[in-house]
Formats: sequence, structure tokens, C-alpha cells
Amino acid sequence: MIVFVHGVPETAAIWDKVRAGIGRESVALSMPGFGCPLPDGAGTSKDDYAAWLLGALDGIDGPIDLVGHDWGAGLTYRIATAHGDRIHSWVADIGNIAHPEYEWHDIGKIWQTPGDGEAFVESQNALTPAERAPLFEAMGVPHDDALAMASASDATMGACILGLYRSALPNPHADWGPWTPTEAPGLVIHPTDDIFGDEAKAKQVAEALGARFELLDGGGHFWPYQAPEKAGTILESFWSSLE
Repeated sequence: MIVFVHGVPETAAIWDKVRAGIGRESVALSMPGFGCPLPDGAGTSKDDYAAWLLGALDGIDGPIDLVGHDWGAGLTYRIATAHGDRIHSWVADIGNIAHPEYEWHDIGKIWQTPGDGEAFVESQNALTPAERAPLFEAMGVPHDDALAMASASDATMGACILGLYRSALPNPHADWGPWTPTEAPGLVIHPTDDIFGDEAKAKQVAEALGARFELLDGGGHFWPYQAPEKAGTILESFWSSLE
């Protein structure tokens, strides 16, 4: 079973085009609070979400081929390194997020700053989806997809984003590293036009994890929306090589 995990500020819908283009059974998980309710008492730290993902995987018949994007990639790195026996393979992007020298992007730093993060979320949620969508379009997301992303944002998602980012200071590697080669075979995808990516650091992370490394030419940060066909080809080639 192919299991997809989305990132921030997204919902599971980001995988619709990729899933439609692959000829394999799959499921796209929804992170609690992202386009779905946050259960009473649920935490929003990176460890809380890693525990959630591990529990979700336990409820899926294997073998499981895990695919993560953005923060879904961060969770994938955690599962692959700490619970590699639970998965058959893994694929993740934004490899630099797992690098020991990773520094958060400017928006991430705002989210991590008490007061500033709350003000940012409140100001964004005060806008209509049509007013928020151009931010995503500027990063290459097609108009209809950008509008859907903007429409999914709400106070619950905003609070979850703040909790998640504030749990990852100075970066995920500080708590979850150092990395060693994973038990399950892996692939780090680097979209060449990802403004949040760093090819050199992503490649170093792939080497540390004993994973393959492949460029997604022309893809930006939101590549599941922007380049689903190219992504599908890369994924299919990786999975076929494991059979």
C-alpha cells in the first residue's frame, strides 16, 4: 500500500493528481487539524505528529511504501530512521530539513516567534480564500489548486502549524538525529525549483540515510500540484526497482 502524507499549509488533497496517475493502491492521510478536526487533547508537536503517523501506519495492511512531502517528509524521515521495520520503503522531499545545519525559512521563523506567529495566522485567516490564493500561485501552484489550499486554511490549522514549528527548534535534526542508514530503502526527491530546498544539503542527507537521490526537474515546492506526471514517473521507477 502506498501511503502519502502531506505538509504545511496543506491537506491530503495535494496528493490527488499524483494518486490518479499511478497504477497502485494508495491512501492519503490527513494530519490531525489539517482540513479535519483536531481530536480533544491531541498535541501538535513534531513528536505528537510522528506518533500519530506511526499509529496510522499500524492500522494499514502492509507492506507500506511511505511518501512524504514538506512536513510529511519530516515525519517520513523520523519513521524511516526510528521505525524502519514498519515500512517497506520511503520517499521524501525537502531533504535539507533533515540536515544538521538546516535553518528555518523566514515564514517558519515568524511562526516560531510567540506573538508574531499568532498575528500572522490571524491576519491570513482574515483574508478571503481569493485574497490568499495568489501567495500560492506565486510559488507555481495552479489557480484552482491554490484556491483550494487557501480555502482549507482556518484557525485550527494555524494553531497546529504554530505548535509543529515551535517544537522543531533549532531544527528537526537536533532531536531526531544523528541519522544512520535506514533499514527500508529510501529515495530523496529534490524539486529543482523548490525555493525552500537546498540541493547540496538534501544530497548529503540522502547519503547519510543510505538513500537514493533524484532531481525532479522543473518542480517547485508544491510539486504534487505542479508536476504530478513527472513525480509519478519517478515514484513508479523507484517502486518497480524494489520488486
